[in-house]
Amino acid sequence: MLAGVAIDAAFADPRRGHPVALFGTAAAALEKRVYGDARSRGVLYVGLCVGPVALLGYAVTRRGNPVVRGVLSAVTTWSVLGGTTLGREGVAMAEFLEDGDLEGARGRLSHLCGRDPSRLEAPELARATVESIAENTSDAVVAPLFWGAVAGVPGLLAYRAINTLDAMVGHHNARYEHFGWAAARLDDVANFVPARITGLLTALAAPLAGGSVSEAAAVLRRDGHRHPSPNAGRCEAAFAGALDVTLGGANVYGDRVEHRPEMGRGPKPEVQDIRRSVRLARAVGFAAAGLAVLAVLRGTRR
Repeated sequence: MLAGVAIDAAFADPRRGHPVALFGTAAAALEKRVYGDARSRGVLYVGLCVGPVALLGYAVTRRGNPVVRGVLSAVTTWSVLGGTTLGREGVAMAEFLEDGDLEGARGRLSHLCGRDPSRLEAPELARATVESIAENTSDAVVAPLFWGAVAGVPGLLAYRAINTLDAMVGHHNARYEHFGWAAARLDDVANFVPARITGLLTALAAPLAGGSVSEAAAVLRRDGHRHPSPNAGRCEAAFAGALDVTLGGANVYGDRVEHRPEMGRGPKPEVQDIRRSVRLARAVGFAAAGLAVLAVLRGTRR
């Protein structure tokens, strides 16, 4: 696991042939065959996607040379982590906005979230970036490491499959309201504990971003439950307190507008807060890696 974290820190995600992208292609093809506007169809779809992936992870690490198993664990950890890529995307957004290139920033925002950026100005682009970094610190770093510590390679692969399916079909719209229900709810369950670990680690790491542990913890306690997502709110509230900013507001997704409750007690994020959020996310990621390894070592000794 440590080797996988190190590889991700050095090389980030591969540009071509990423295993998650290959899984997404296969899942999209399967969706065409099993889609139906019913929750039962969605449950079948999730089972057919996640079950084989978890079994594959179990099979490849069940037997064989310990060195081979170690290499497979490292490669799998690298393939499911996205912390370095997340940080690079945050820095890219900061650079566009620091240069006054709104069109470049609007075009780049799709790498982080699905909001409609066409009418967003610099302050809203900064808010969207900070919120996406906060939420994805859990989804792309803490949660994979948590499930890797709990269940090894099968846990790593199953979590990434669940999270990818949620991104693909877990939406509130005419096509996926029923079919995507199982993917969305399973993702909520898989991220329940990791999101709260992310919130706690963010509060503890707040001084590294110029914030206060007590303020981050206070905002986490007060506002973490107010978000419509049972998990994203914990991450965003902790980041808001650690950075001393206010997150939340109206988000536009195509023809749909979602009004999110405000979290935090400071001003709205500005461009300079993006780099602070990246620094905070990296600290949380490394802390999560340390905790995951300690948990594995403790379990091995037992």
